[in-house]
Amino acid sequence: MLLNNPPSTSPCVKEGDNRMAYVGRFAPSPTGPLHFGSLITAIASYCDARAHLGSWLVRIEDTDIPRIYPGSEDHILRALDAFQFEPDADIIFQKDRIDIYEAVIEQLHQQGAVYACQCRRKMLGSNHIYMGTCRDLALPLENQAIRVKVDNQTICFTDRLQGRHCSQLQQDLGDFVLKRRDGIMNYQLAVVVDDYLQGITHVVRGADLLDNTERQIWLGKLLGYPELQYMHLPLAMNDQGRKLSKQNRAQALDLTQASQLLQQALLALHQPRVELDTPANMLKQAIAQWDVTFIPHGTELQGTY
Repeated sequence: MLLNNPPSTSPCVKEGDNRMAYVGRFAPSPTGPLHFGSLITAIASYCDARAHLGSWLVRIEDTDIPRIYPGSEDHILRALDAFQFEPDADIIFQKDRIDIYEAVIEQLHQQGAVYACQCRRKMLGSNHIYMGTCRDLALPLENQAIRVKVDNQTICFTDRLQGRHCSQLQQDLGDFVLKRRDGIMNYQLAVVVDDYLQGITHVVRGADLLDNTERQIWLGKLLGYPELQYMHLPLAMNDQGRKLSKQNRAQALDLTQASQLLQQALLALHQPRVELDTPANMLKQAIAQWDVTFIPHGTELQGTY
């Protein structure tokens, strides 16, 4: 399992069948400080992993360097301490792993699974589904976006909360970008590679990422990675009816109120009440009482946060 250091072998080499039964993770992006919606994801992923006697890892998804908000990585690390989460390995930072992602793109290139794309957003217009304009042009990969080819097939998975979810790859998604023209690695590539190399088996995250899952399953299939189990949580909403997010200027977590916020987040997930105490003791109680069947189905939590 890869932690801080690059692997001694290529990431293209597949690991054996020695994976743990449950390895979960929390993978925030430092495009702003953690907010209440982030806390819900952190708590749910942590409690679910611990309730299954599994491991819980933390990964900072910071490949989109121009969007990193000053001080947000520090706030994430201080929040993990304030809420007394205990990761089972050193935290990894994706910006330190670009060579690994480049090696995977080269592997896919050797498979004939990717191609260079010179199309810009203005050329694509309002159609967000890419129709393969550059697929057969055989453009050089340098200084171009890199897209992965999708087949004319349907990918389905069963989400632990959201149920059966399917996408027809060509009609619903189209060939998608793995590396941008400016050299930034796309989320879809980095998350799939790191989930594999860290031995992740279960992904607990917000429902705003639900529609990315078929892309990630497809990419994992191309790379020969095992399929993961997914649980997409309903989203906390603001008083304008929009999801709490950094783009919507969600309020940063007040780390001096960690215990109160833990209690509030667990109640938002409809978990049994825990008594106010140190965050560590509250998390132990929450793990002992954890029940996924209590979490509301659907993509939005009722109420505002």
